[in-house]
Amino acid sequence: MNTNSSFVLSTRQWRMLKDQIAKYSMTLGGISIIIAISLIFFYLLYVVLPLFLPASMNHIVQFSSSDSIYIATEEKNELGVRFTNDAQAVFFSLKDGKVISKYKIAIPDDASITSFAVADPATDIIAFGLNDGRAVVVKHNYKITYPNDVRVITPSIQYPLGKEPIVVDDKRRALTHLDIQLQGARNTLAAITIDKDLVLATFTKEESFLSESSEFERSSSSVLALPSIDISHLLLDKEQTVIYLADQNGQITHIDIRTKTPKILQRLRVVDVNTKITALEFLTGDISLLVGDSKGRITQWFPVRDKNNNYILTKIRQFNDQSAPIISIATEERRKGFVAADNNGNVGIYHSTAHRTIMLEKVTDAAIKQISISPRADRLLIADNNKQLHVWDLHNKHPEISWSALWGKVWYESYESPDYVWQSSSANNDFEPKFSLIPLAFGTLKAAFYAMLIAIPIAIFGAIYTAYFMDPKMRSIVKPSIEIMAALPTVILGFIAGLWLAPLMEKNLPGFFMLLLLLPIAVLVFAFMMHNLPKSLKHKISTGWQSALLIPIILLVTWSAFSLSYPIEVWLFDGNMPNWLTTQLGVDFDQRNAIIVGIAMGLAVIPNIFSMAEDAVFSVPKHLTIGSLALGATPWQTMVRVVILTASPGIFSAIMIGMGRAVGETMIVLMATGNTPIMDFNLFEGLRTLSANIAVEMPESEVASTHYRILFLSGLVLFIFTFFFNTIAEVVRHRLRRKYSSL
Repeated sequence: MNTNSSFVLSTRQWRMLKDQIAKYSMTLGGISIIIAISLIFFYLLYVVLPLFLPASMNHIVQFSSSDSIYIATEEKNELGVRFTNDAQAVFFSLKDGKVISKYKIAIPDDASITSFAVADPATDIIAFGLNDGRAVVVKHNYKITYPNDVRVITPSIQYPLGKEPIVVDDKRRALTHLDIQLQGARNTLAAITIDKDLVLATFTKEESFLSESSEFERSSSSVLALPSIDISHLLLDKEQTVIYLADQNGQITHIDIRTKTPKILQRLRVVDVNTKITALEFLTGDISLLVGDSKGRITQWFPVRDKNNNYILTKIRQFNDQSAPIISIATEERRKGFVAADNNGNVGIYHSTAHRTIMLEKVTDAAIKQISISPRADRLLIADNNKQLHVWDLHNKHPEISWSALWGKVWYESYESPDYVWQSSSANNDFEPKFSLIPLAFGTLKAAFYAMLIAIPIAIFGAIYTAYFMDPKMRSIVKPSIEIMAALPTVILGFIAGLWLAPLMEKNLPGFFMLLLLLPIAVLVFAFMMHNLPKSLKHKISTGWQSALLIPIILLVTWSAFSLSYPIEVWLFDGNMPNWLTTQLGVDFDQRNAIIVGIAMGLAVIPNIFSMAEDAVFSVPKHLTIGSLALGATPWQTMVRVVILTASPGIFSAIMIGMGRAVGETMIVLMATGNTPIMDFNLFEGLRTLSANIAVEMPESEVASTHYRILFLSGLVLFIFTFFFNTIAEVVRHRLRRKYSSL
């Protein structure tokens, strides 16, 4: 007796120990999962957060200098240069203002400077216009060497078109305004003479293969007489196709110079009445104009195609944060940002496309005369009217990010209207990245919608039939077979969908549509025939095995639809239904489209939804179904009014979990679509999802760049999507459980 008691006691203690181990193991596992998910969320947040941190400016040094007509810095932020009124180039240290070297520009003794021009900032080229119709073109250059592993920057002055002044105006009139662009073989100088004529001089680069030298020859020139207007600004774009003139009346003249004879395209007022244009600059890429006025406003304009296919200079956006006259505007070399200085000593940091005023800082008590931004947009050089130079450090990593840029319509350069666009890279250095997440979110929901449209009916109806009507022996085969499909790698489904299913559908498009029509009809006809079979034949078919007889019917209908596809396509669609859809209905057709994604993703999602829904239906207590049948309800009435209602929490959870799986799917979408980030519900168009976009672009993104962090933001949005769907599923499941728990 004692032995038995000891055995029972030890067994009980061992069982309690195992219960405790299981309890704490399950608790630890659950907490670990929560911690892991939380860490993923906080890591995504950690990478994304710098996108939304504010910019900052820090004063470095201030020193005196002589009066300058132009200031600039080199890329390493070690040296600056200023060009003076007496034609000197002074290179100095940005740390303390110490002069490194001086160069006297080769201006003839019998000439005087009447105008000054700056080419595209990336070229470091400037030009001096003279009173005799000539110009001197200069390039400030920086040679970097590393003697004894120490970086040494040696500045110098070069003459790209030769040291001798070049003739711009044949009549040798004084050049009151000047602009220049040097681009390889074609180089243009545009000038306004003292007689109000627009003069263009084009120089072509000629290379000698024998001496390996090159010379610039004047290839053409033209003159355009202007209306009697007082010109204040002259801009020539770097492609040397258009010129913009601003006058004292606040108007801009748009001139086409692509032909031998310049042509005035448009003349319009860009500021209010009694307001003057005080600053005019090209935004990076030379498509947009930035206009600063005497009221402190800055407006962005660029040509937009109208209904008559003419390009009309159009006001796109406006910045109103400064109140004093805008004196100087400097644009970033590599982004669509710019800085603006006003007459009260304030500097504004802006980004045009994001329509952001990033910050506004007072840098001096005196009026600002000029402002320059370094090539990397991280250093400001400011000259005021007290002959003081101010050097400021600028920390502004992600100016292109704003709520409107990510989630709103943006009017990009060369677009006819605002739009949602994702286009993160291009071969063109002047390209403006477009980071709208709306097309990606739309593509994610579109792919999930079509996948669920296919998966939900098949999975749910199949689960109900398998759990409630199917013979147990057949169920023991069907259920494991479908659940095994969940283990099939999605890359295999994507591979099959992209390389086999997509071409097959394009070739047999009428057959697919006929299959959608004929298959339901065949099933209904089969059901009607089964219902009206003689009882002697009905009894020979075991209950729950009727569905097996549908297999040959489905195969026969599928074969018939595809066999008739080509004759019908020739008869109705001139042998090419995809082309007929495009030409006759205006419906674009892409071989890898939403239908392909829906079918492939539907097959990937069906096993999960089916398994969970089937378990929910099969787990309905038998006494409920037996009681319903005993009270006279038919099996179908019992299924609809008892079984489905009781199993509804599990069915809904299955659908929502399947939805979460579809939203996060990557490989199928990556391989079965054209990966085009467009917003169109067209069945025959491709799409790009958040997950596929991350998979495609993450390997080529620069670590810690704006592109890199936005891809992580896409992951965070996807995380929130799936969290939202799963949370909704859990809330609804609990409510349904409470509602139908009394059955």
